[in-house]
Amino acid sequence: MAASKRLALSLASLLASLAAAQQVGQLTPEVHPLLPTWECTLRGGCVQKNTSVVLDADYRWTHAVNGTDNCKPAGLNATLCPDVPTCAANCALEGVDYASYGVSTNGSALTLTLFVNKTTGPSMSSPRVYLLANDTTYDLLSLVGRELAFDVDVSQLPCGTNGALFY
Repeated sequence: MAASKRLALSLASLLASLAAAQQVGQLTPEVHPLLPTWECTLRGGCVQKNTSVVLDADYRWTHAVNGTDNCKPAGLNATLCPDVPTCAANCALEGVDYASYGVSTNGSALTLTLFVNKTTGPSMSSPRVYLLANDTTYDLLSLVGRELAFDVDVSQLPCGTNGALFY
């Protein structure tokens, strides 16, 4: 396939995905746990940012907009989701009760508790969360020439626990 055709197909796919916005569920309100962070410089000192966390969409219930049929019982529901635009129009992504997923904050402390993953079955895992700059935008950290500092209390973790921080 010629490079220009691949570029055109990639651009068409990108535009189609941008036009297919996910519907917001109305059954469980989405309330992001507050997690203030600080941005520090030698010249300006430290300034608090009013950030929060959001739970990964893989842990959320996705259902028919006008009902409770699951959009991804084992993969995607072929009736509700024959293609990306139709799936986005037919399915709503619900909010979550963060405590039930083991996510809690207290001041600038974030606690992630091991829990039974409700979407993949009886496996124990720690939830994936992302840092938000506001209710609709991820906080994208620019770390070039900067430092990222955080503390982790591993005293209560079971043997073999894997922790990862991605930016």
